[in-house]
This record gives sequence, structure tokens and C-alpha cells, in this order.
Amino acid sequence: MIRHRPSGSGHPYSDDTEQRSPVQPVAGAPLRLGVRTSGDVDAVVLQLRVDDGDVTTLPLERVVRSSRGQDVDGGHLASAQARTARTAGGWQVAFETPTAGSIMRYRFAAAGSDRVSRTRWFETRVAAWRAADPAALAVDGTAVPVMAGTVEVLDDGERIHRLRFALPLAPGEHVTGFGERYDALDHRGTRLDSVVFEQYKSQGAHRRTYLPMPFAHVVGGRGWGFHVRTSRRVWFDVGERHPNRLVIEAEVDAASGNPQALSLALYSGDPTSVLDAFLAETGRPRVLPEWVFGLWASGNEWNTQAEVERQMALHREHDIPVRNVVIEAWSDEKSFTIFRDAQYTVREDGGPMRLADFTFPAGGAWPDPKGMVDALHEHDVRVHLWQIPLLKLRPHPTGQAAADARAALAEDVVIREKAPDGTLRPYRNRGWWFPLSLMPDLTDERAAAWWTEKRRYLVDEVGIDGFKTDGGEHAWGEDLVYLDGSSGDQSNNRFPVAYAAAYGQLLESSDKAPVTFSRAGFTGSPAHGAFWAGDENSTWEAFRWSMLAGLSAASCGIVYWGWDIAGFSGPIPDAELYVRAMAASVFVPIMQYHSEFNHHRSPSNDRTPWNIAELTGDNAVIRDVRALVQLRERLVPYLTDAAAYAVESSAPLMRPLYFDYPADPAVWEHPLQWMLGPDVLVAPVLEPGAREWSVYLPAGCWVEARTGEQIAGGRAVSVDVSERTSIPVFVRDESWQGLAPILTPLR
Repeated sequence: MIRHRPSGSGHPYSDDTEQRSPVQPVAGAPLRLGVRTSGDVDAVVLQLRVDDGDVTTLPLERVVRSSRGQDVDGGHLASAQARTARTAGGWQVAFETPTAGSIMRYRFAAAGSDRVSRTRWFETRVAAWRAADPAALAVDGTAVPVMAGTVEVLDDGERIHRLRFALPLAPGEHVTGFGERYDALDHRGTRLDSVVFEQYKSQGAHRRTYLPMPFAHVVGGRGWGFHVRTSRRVWFDVGERHPNRLVIEAEVDAASGNPQALSLALYSGDPTSVLDAFLAETGRPRVLPEWVFGLWASGNEWNTQAEVERQMALHREHDIPVRNVVIEAWSDEKSFTIFRDAQYTVREDGGPMRLADFTFPAGGAWPDPKGMVDALHEHDVRVHLWQIPLLKLRPHPTGQAAADARAALAEDVVIREKAPDGTLRPYRNRGWWFPLSLMPDLTDERAAAWWTEKRRYLVDEVGIDGFKTDGGEHAWGEDLVYLDGSSGDQSNNRFPVAYAAAYGQLLESSDKAPVTFSRAGFTGSPAHGAFWAGDENSTWEAFRWSMLAGLSAASCGIVYWGWDIAGFSGPIPDAELYVRAMAASVFVPIMQYHSEFNHHRSPSNDRTPWNIAELTGDNAVIRDVRALVQLRERLVPYLTDAAAYAVESSAPLMRPLYFDYPADPAVWEHPLQWMLGPDVLVAPVLEPGAREWSVYLPAGCWVEARTGEQIAGGRAVSVDVSERTSIPVFVRDESWQGLAPILTPLR
């Protein structure tokens, strides 16, 4: 066996063994060609012809590389345990790419076990960067000029593959936004890109994100922002190489003679005006019901009706109000439409089923799903079910899952990929979570309706209130083909937006609010439901990363955002981290805790207050969490009004201080503070063992919620935080009277 895939798996941050790197060869730059072979191969050679020249033979060297980047980031939960990638049989050769416009034709031959195997011939054109007509970049807006002479294209003589240009950065300007970002609020002096990616934990260290946007604010000078109008990947050098310029490079696909290859929007004004202009163009958020502001509770091991009911009863027993429960491990994890243990007759055409089609054994995991949901509703608890946008094919599906897979192919509702011979075949998930699954094309209205109608009985009959729309990052590779004919480089980033939208439309068609809870997204996501920050460990560092993620997401229009309080993975948080994180989440739009699957080992990995109390030996945790969640309940009316105003005005609900004080340079020295709604300033305690906490108060008169003391702003003050439930909260003086009854218990 010998295999070469020019574009590899599509992993955006790691080359595969068997790919061409870069996929688009650039004249004069190094080019690596690789193959994977079976273990009996002793030698591999490359046969290369440039234009009409002679065939040159080059030997390949054996290499140890991994597939799909697993040596770089470890992948997601299920495959993180299988981090050792296949390494045997990797071969590569590297050489300087020939001149621009050259046509390279090549194939590989592998010798071993008294036989020779060859690949087919591959062909690619060599591109080079050249100066372009400025008209190649269409610019709307006059906030700043595109720097003269910086518009360039990567052109192979037939197609333009990339376009880059530069915008000026003035001294004192800060560049922020770019979607949900975990490493910093101000990105000046760094590089980043915009591609949807499932980075399992440590997003801040890797500088990768589930929810990028090619949109940013430039704050501290004249006030402006920009949006690169593309769903393709974009790279940003934010003054790293040249301190006074922002260099933007975007994937494009245009004919060499095309007068326009990319569009850029420039917005002028303060951050709220810039965000408003962006949302007017890409989609505004919607007002969600007030119950989304109550506590959300979940655990991946709440995988029976009895366990869900037990955990909800424990909330009531401990007087900890809960408004939402997310049930992750409810389905057979084959169809993601059927409760585990349900008995039914397979519907061979893959069509929608009704509640009456199922029998739920009394001794099964879910003996009465509707009765459970009805009872939870009586306790004012909304129920959300976990979803994955895949048709699972490993292990080999049976029952309804198998019928659904056959129907999906027959109905032509799945994403496809280009085979080596140019034909189309169903795309099989290349990611490490649910590998080789089929993927419905939820960007297509017909396919999305086919998919969501199978879940209608859950909404209409069982009474489900929302969906956790997890795992929107499974579309890898430019060679994918969507039902509208668009390629993967065009539509992979669009997929998670369409995913949340499809489930929102299902809920709305049943007269319910479009409450989805997603981690992946892109431009357009603010219009579709709520979001959380994704998978993280229970560490102080991850706590800080998550707060940065919330603030950067908010700066790009995400109104309803939360995180897994104190992290969901790894060893449980200690009592101090747990309570400090819970206190911070009182003042975050979505307050929710969650825990990762732990194979039901003892002790439990649950992040419930009672489990943390038991495992840490600190029974006061329950008392502390009770007080904090009850405070949150009192805040719900304020949050509801503030969210409505955020939707109307585009001033984010949870927003960095620079939105209100763009001319104050000191706000950048305190990036992990925020305004919550129009009147409340929050400064969470983000370090262990803190007794005092420095808080910057912008100009104006403020009231410390804990003491009721009036304090003049324009300076940093030290706040006593010796009690672990303490969180520095300040209120604008003119609004204190109305908020005092809510916040007084902070004293």
C-alpha cells in the first residue's frame, strides 16, 4: 500500500504524513511531499516532471510523523487516550519549488516484498506572490486607508489562491475581538487566524478557538474596526513583524484576471458603534427567555432518569435553585434521537418517529422520559438534550442508526468529498471524535429539515426545551463538497452557524424559544442561541482563559455566554477554586456547571456542590454555593432587562471596560474586569489565596456593593476578598438605590 493525499486530512495546524506541504506550492519556497505505506515497503521514490521536462527521480526518507496532528494537540476525549498515532510507513522528500507558473506532475513508487506499487500521477501549478491592482480588494468604509502598495495576490497564472494587504496601526491603539479568544484581550504584537477548530483543553496556550471571527475592534485612537467578508481562513499579523501595521492574508479562489478577489468592511466609531455595524451586516442576536439566566446543571454521568431526578432533588434539598438541566448521556449514542434502552420497530426509510413508536422498559435507563420532563417542568426546570451533528458508523451501526445512515445516503443529505479520481463520495469525519461518521449538510435547508424533523417528537411530545448543540467542528478539508456545490474551504466555518440555526428553527416551529447551547461558531453566530467556552481543566489558569474567552466573544456580539464553572475535566477543583469560580459566574450571562465522563469510577467526578464538599471535606461549599445561586436568582430580572437592552443597542451584556471607556488607557491594564449590563462592574478573584484584590474604577462615582461605600473613580482601589464568596462588585452611584436590595447580601 502507498498513499498520497495532496491536501491531507485538512487539519489546520499540523501536516499529515501523506500530504503536500504547502498544499499550494509557492515558487522558490521549500516543498515537502509525503506518503504513507504499508510496513513491508523498503524504499520509496518520487518521479517528478516539471512542465515538459524529463522525469526526475528523487528518493524519499523514512520519517516518523503523525496523522491528523495528534502529536500536536492530543485530540478530543475519546481519542486522547489513543494519542500514539500510526507512525510506521511514513516517507517524505523536500526540495525547492520551481518557478511560478510551472506545472508539476508527480507520482510515487514503493518497493518491497518483491513488488513495486505506484500511485497515480498528481498535478499542481506553482504560484508566486505578485503586486495586485488595489481593486482586487473591495473596501467599504473610510475608517483607515489600505496601505499603499500592500495589496498582493498568490497567483499561479490561472487562479488566485490568497490575497494579503496591510492596514495602519497608530501608537496606542489596541486590537481586540477576532471571535472567542482565550489568551489575551489585546492581540497587538501577535499573530492569529480564523478557522473553527476543536482544541480539547488549553485553548489559551495553543491560541486556537472553536469560535473565530474575522472581525476586530481597534481601540484607543480614532476608533475603528474591520470585517474581512469571507468564510474562508484568514491570518492576521497584528503588528508582530511590523509594529505599525496590521497585515491580513486571506484564502481566496478567483480567476487570475478577476478584478475583485476579496471584500473588506471598515467601520468607524466607538466599540459599540463598530459592533452595531458588524451585527447589522451579519446578523443580530435574539432575546431569549428569562429562564436562561437561572443556573444550568449537568454531568456527563447523569445517564439515567433516576440519576437526573436524584440530582435535581438534591438541588431542592439544599435550596440551590436550578432552572435548566442538560442531559448529555441520554441517547443510544448511535442515532442521537432515541433514548437508550427504548424498544421500537426500525423505520427503514429513516423518517421521523413519534413518541408512540417507542416502548420504555420499566427497568431501563429512561422508563418514562415524558413523565420526567413534565415533573421537572413542575419544578420550573427546563430540559435540554445533547446533540452531535453526525451519523455514527463506528462500530458498525444497527437498528435505527443503520436505517438512518442508509436513508441519509439515499436522500442525498450528507456532505461529500472529492475522491482521488475526481468523483464525489460521502465525507467521513476526519476528526478524532466519532471518526469516520457521516455528516449531514446542515447548511442546506432540505438536509437540515430532514435531520431536525427526526427530533421533532422530542420537542412536541416529550417536551424538550432546548438542545446542547455540541461538536460543530467536524468538517475538515478544502476537498469537502456541500450540497450547494461550495467547497470545504468556503463552508466548513459556516457549518456550526447553520447547525445552531437549524435547531433553533426546529424549536421556533414548535412555538418555543430558539435556545441552543453551542461551543463552535463563526461570523453570524450571535443570532443563534447561547454559547459556552468549551472543554477545560479545573485550574486557575483555565479560569482566567475562560474569562478572556467570554469577554472577547462578547466584543463580537455574543450576548448569551457561559463556561463550565471551575472547569469540567481532570481532577476536581479544590473548594477555593470552585467557590471563586461560582462567584464569578453569578455575574456571567450563562451560569452553568458540567463534568466530563469518568467511566463511572469512584470517587465521582461530578462538579455538584455536594460532591465537591464531600471530596474536599469542606461542607461549607454547599452553604457558599447556595448563597451565590440565590444571589443569581435575584439578579435574573436585571439580567433579563440588560440582555434586552444589549440586543437593542449592541452594547454587550458582559463587556470589556473599553466599550464604556475607550479613551482610558488604564482599562487595558485590567483586562479581566467587565461591565455587566449598564450599571454593574465586576472584577473576579482569579488567583488562589488572595486576601486583597486590586480593582480599577473608571471615571465617575461608584458604590462598592459589599460595603455600600461611595468611591470616586479614575483609580485602582484595593478590595478585601478574604471571604472566598467575596467578589468585587461596584455599581454606578446613580443606580445603587435600585440594585442595593439585590446586591446587599454580598456584604
